[in-house]
Parts: sequence; structure tokens; C-alpha cells
Amino acid sequence: MISLLVSLFLAVPVKAEVVEKTLAVVNNEIILESDLKELQNRISKPGMIDDALLDGKSADSLKKDRKAQMDYLINEKIISSEIKRLNLSVTNDRVENEFKDMAKRNNVAESELISVLKGQGINIAEYKTFLKEKIEKQNLMDTEIISKLRISDEDALNEYLKSNPNNKPAIDEFSVSHIFFNPKKGGSEAAYKRAETALSKLRSGENFENLAQQFSEDPNFSAGGALGSFKSGEFLPEIEEAIGNLKVGETTGIVKSRLGFHIVKLTTKKLTPDPKFEKQKDRIKAQLMEASFKRQLRLWLQNKRDDSFVRINE
Repeated sequence: MISLLVSLFLAVPVKAEVVEKTLAVVNNEIILESDLKELQNRISKPGMIDDALLDGKSADSLKKDRKAQMDYLINEKIISSEIKRLNLSVTNDRVENEFKDMAKRNNVAESELISVLKGQGINIAEYKTFLKEKIEKQNLMDTEIISKLRISDEDALNEYLKSNPNNKPAIDEFSVSHIFFNPKKGGSEAAYKRAETALSKLRSGENFENLAQQFSEDPNFSAGGALGSFKSGEFLPEIEEAIGNLKVGETTGIVKSRLGFHIVKLTTKKLTPDPKFEKQKDRIKAQLMEASFKRQLRLWLQNKRDDSFVRINE
């Protein structure tokens, strides 16, 4: 009887367990074949792909590029690791509040927004998972990249002038400091050589104000070589021309004037605004910020990837 039971037991077929293929390992997380299929499914749904991780590619091109899809998933895992490390996860309440805000921004009820998503093939649970990850990514990007970006009005002006070179604004008012070399002390050639010595020290990193204290032969010398503020047309024309393309804090080479030789530092400047530029300034700054963010994100991801354990099994 016992032997019969044993034989019956052994005859019962055992259901085989399907082991899913692991495509990659990123730090302590794995990327499965199902993750790749889930991404491929997301690509076809509007708004379910993070453009910042496309590295200039379109979602359509991602559909046909398996390697790019794997890179996208690896970057997602790296970002996920950093979110956990920096404790930037958000609660479900935060996600619910963001979803409500989205409905308000689009002037629709939450139920209408859910219907729109369903019409695009996106179920609400799937979307809220994506929304949670998106908020966490934004928190990470704010902390690691965006908070460190600086785009000034001058950066925007320089970008504007690339396509509008004839609209360069005039300097209306400026302040300068200088190191003066007097030809009356040993002649022009000797004064010029002293200027070359000072300029060499300046270009090797020595402090302008200290060099002014050491070298300047201005009989009315003031601390740091400061000359004060002037309106355009009030100062030596050679110096005004030399500082025309300088940014605040930059210095000229050796400038010859009727008085002698100068090395000049631009300390402040006020420009006469170009009305066309003023209208475009905010848009240009936003474009520069976006381009700078994308560059820094690429570098950040590459550095994090270099520091991570990544094994691709394909």
C-alpha cells in the first residue's frame, strides 16, 4: 500500500517554475526582461517617458533601439539608487496632491483626467507610479544639478549677440581700476617692460589689487588702483575701447594712452538696454538653463554610472 502511494505521488507532474531572464544588474537592483517590455509599452503612451533621459533622442527613435532602451533603464536604476541614498522618496499623499493639482491646472475634474488617461491606454495606478517617480527625480535633479546652475543676464546677452551682432548695447557707465606705468620714469621702453612683468604675474594668477599696490606709478594712487566711476565718453578713449568687450572682473592687456601704459580691470558696468533684447531675455535665459541642465545631467549620469556596479547580461 505504501509503495503504491509513493508511486502515485511520484507520478504527479510538477509544474515547472518559469525563471525570468535578468538583462542587467545595477548596484543592488536587477533589470528583468519584463522591465524592458514594460518600458516598450510605456514608450507608446503619451507623457510616460522622461525626456531628460532620452539624451536628445525622440521617443519614436527609442522604440527601435534596444541598446538605447537598456541605457534608459540603467539610468533609471542609477537615479533610483541616488533617490534612496539621499532619502528623497515622496509619500502617496504627495502624489495624490500633485494629481489633484494637475487636474486644477488643466481645468478639469479628477474623474475627467482619469478618463483622458484611460483613453490614452494609461491606467490610473500605472500613472501614479510614474508620477511618484517623476516627483522624486525632480527632487533629485533640484538637489544635485539645478540648484548649482547659474545663468546671468550677461550670459543671455552674449547668446543674443551671436545672432544679433549689430545690436551690441553701449556701455553707459563703468568703474575701473588700473596699474599705471609712467614713461617719465626711465622712458617708454622701460615703462613697457615693467608693464610686461606685471602682466605676466597677473596672468600667472597673482592678485590684481596686490600688483597695483606693488607696481602702479599713478601719482594719485588709491587702494587697489581704483579710478572710480565714469560715464561713456568721459575717460581716456584708449581705455574705453579696451574695456568694451570685457566682462566685469576681467582685465585688459597693456593699453597705451597719452599718459603712459595701463593694465585695466573692469569692476562694474551699466549697459544701455536694447529693447529687443529685453523682450527676449527671459526666453533666452530659459533656453540656456535647459541646455546647461542637459549637459550637466549627462555628466552627472556618466559619473554616477562610472561609480556604480553595472553588469549587462545581453
